[in-house]
Amino acid sequence: MQDNTYNMKYGYKKQLQIEFKEAIEKVKEVLGKEGFGVLTEIDVQATMKAKLGVAYDKYMILGACNPTFAHQALMAEKEIGLLLPCNVIVYEDNGEVFVSAVMPSVAMSSVENEALAPIAQEVEARLQKVVDTL
Repeated sequence: MQDNTYNMKYGYKKQLQIEFKEAIEKVKEVLGKEGFGVLTEIDVQATMKAKLGVAYDKYMILGACNPTFAHQALMAEKEIGLLLPCNVIVYEDNGEVFVSAVMPSVAMSSVENEALAPIAQEVEARLQKVVDTL
């Protein structure tokens, strides 16, 4: 079986073999199993059309949050809310569907607070598990 998972500099990506709408529902389901809720949903395609009159591919940004880890991060660094929630994207490119999750260890490394490292690593492991499960 072909490996369809990609490590990027700041994210973790996988090509899916399901339709876009099904992918969004499946991502939400698997996020829930890992303790994440989806706080925000941004339909980039609809926004581009409404605000700019531009046609764009199917593209959804899901703002995922694990309350326990968000609380720990906020206790360690009050301003960390600038980097929350963790974004997970589902998009279509040339008819292929992809899911990508941010790598919190990369995002939070710029904060330079050592207390955030283990939190970021645990959240990242869970987000990678979400992507791998799909």
